[in-house]
Amino acid sequence: MTAPATLDSTPETPAADGGRASGRRIGLVGVAVAVVVALLLGYAGGLLTPQLTRPGDDSVEAGFARDMTAHHAQAVEMGLMAFQRATDPEVRGIGGDIATNQQGEIGTMQTWLREWGLDPTGSQPRMAWMPDGPKMVRDGLMPGMATPEEMERLRTAQGREFDLLFLDLMIKHHVGGVHMIDGVLDASDEKDVVRTAQTMKNTQQTDLVNLQNAQKRLGG
Repeated sequence: MTAPATLDSTPETPAADGGRASGRRIGLVGVAVAVVVALLLGYAGGLLTPQLTRPGDDSVEAGFARDMTAHHAQAVEMGLMAFQRATDPEVRGIGGDIATNQQGEIGTMQTWLREWGLDPTGSQPRMAWMPDGPKMVRDGLMPGMATPEEMERLRTAQGREFDLLFLDLMIKHHVGGVHMIDGVLDASDEKDVVRTAQTMKNTQQTDLVNLQNAQKRLGG
């Protein structure tokens, strides 16, 4: 029986380049499937949100769900690039984990909005739900997000340059994300939102340790 594809990076072997490329393609399919499964599980988890009280359109919870969905979407894109193209096995693994975890969280947050009877996008400006939020938005980008120019650099970078650029951008991205999570933890008393946000924070803090250790090891 053929073993299922996993998020583990494809190990290097003495096989021909064609064999390694084929293995990498199989690995990418595996992480893509994992991302889809994570999204579906996230939707299922969001369905458990209590229905007795529902946050309103301009609530902290709705603003967080909308803004963090957009914030996570960029991390998923970067994580998938790292899993596919990073030369360092640890960086590939970190990228795959981030893409899978954050896609699942997107599913949960989008399910909240549907269950609250709210649109995926609202009328409030980005970060309006945080007291210091609006002043932290730069050119439409929330805290820690990479600029279009930085994303283009990442798409075109190769080899060690790609690995180090990914680590740098993702560290900044996670630091900004944790600040946003702290904002909803300080302001919300919705049990499911608080529980999920705390899990997000714990995961991102663990990611940050791994990202920073990899950056030091690679001489970044």
